[in-house]
Amino acid sequence: MTMKAANFIDASVAAYTITHTTRPDDVLLGLAEETARATGGDAIMQISPEQGTLLTMLVQISGARRAMEVGTFTGYSSICIARGLPEDGELIACDLSDEWTSVARRYWEKAGVSDRIELRLGPAAETLRAMPRKEFVDFAFIDADKVGYPVYYEEIMARLVPGGLICVDNTLQSGAIIDLDAGGSVPAMRRFNDLVASDERVTTILLPVADGLTLIRKR
Repeated sequence: MTMKAANFIDASVAAYTITHTTRPDDVLLGLAEETARATGGDAIMQISPEQGTLLTMLVQISGARRAMEVGTFTGYSSICIARGLPEDGELIACDLSDEWTSVARRYWEKAGVSDRIELRLGPAAETLRAMPRKEFVDFAFIDADKVGYPVYYEEIMARLVPGGLICVDNTLQSGAIIDLDAGGSVPAMRRFNDLVASDERVTTILLPVADGLTLIRKR
């Protein structure tokens, strides 16, 4: 498996950080390889191995019991999150694709975490809005369409417990986030980053991990 590295820092430094981070196990390696074969260029939507290690550690450190994920793809991130939960923990995974999440479901079984994950297929905004509007989520991960990030963020915030943590992927856009003329999803991500940075309800830090990972803690 080829490990992805951040492309906006020195390549040798990026490679060094990867070789000094706990490596994925055979289940995650197998999932990454199958995803690359089955989805081709779409495999770039899968989180990097070092992000997976970090997600597991953050869930463990936070003591989260109820987690939520927007954007499941083939299941790499959901396995990492579920592995950080206690045995009676729960992860609600939201995605549109039955095809991609069918891969996820097989690997949840292989990883031994299928009993902790509930998959909800459909538009994530609708899925989130249908949930009780009360604070019950301890940890959330957003990795889906960038235009939808503000909606996902606000719906999760309404259900996040005080002290709860939201992790958001792709917040540096391969380094293009500082290019005011960049197109694609960059303008939407810039608006989202500005929204979070000015939100007085939270404490936040944007980490240069993989394609940028923002940690947001509700006060």
